[in-house]
Amino acid sequence: MLLVFAVLAATGAGMFAGRDEPLVRGATGSALVTRVVDGDTAILEGLGRSRLIGIDTPEVHGRVECFGAEASRFAERTLEGQRVRYEIGAEARDRYDRALVYVWLADGRLVNELLVARGFARTLAIVPNVRFAARLDARGREARLAERGLWAAAACAPG
Repeated sequence: MLLVFAVLAATGAGMFAGRDEPLVRGATGSALVTRVVDGDTAILEGLGRSRLIGIDTPEVHGRVECFGAEASRFAERTLEGQRVRYEIGAEARDRYDRALVYVWLADGRLVNELLVARGFARTLAIVPNVRFAARLDARGREARLAERGLWAAAACAPG
């Protein structure tokens, strides 16, 4: 048993909540998106609650933020019921025990990037999960300059 723990610790593996399979950083796979929690969090079959790396969408739970509902609806339309490819981040889980993932649609589009490019998310680079940070930042600048989504002048105007 001690040997198993040592191997898991050395490889950076965590454990799925309630599962025997290790969650290994950098691992790839495919999964069905069973539910979207909000704009940047979804339930992936086999992984559980999963957080999209490199982005931050406005909140819809607790303290509701401007454009949060729109970001969540877009994520639902884009992801719910879809089979996606994923890659676990360099850091496999966050402090809330969510799997940290990059997610691709069947057509090859990176969902994390799509949310930023369409103005539904801001970029959020947290070391060591910065593999696509420059790419996401570039899409974020483009969205701001084009005033897409939450960057539109009227997006968060009162009234």
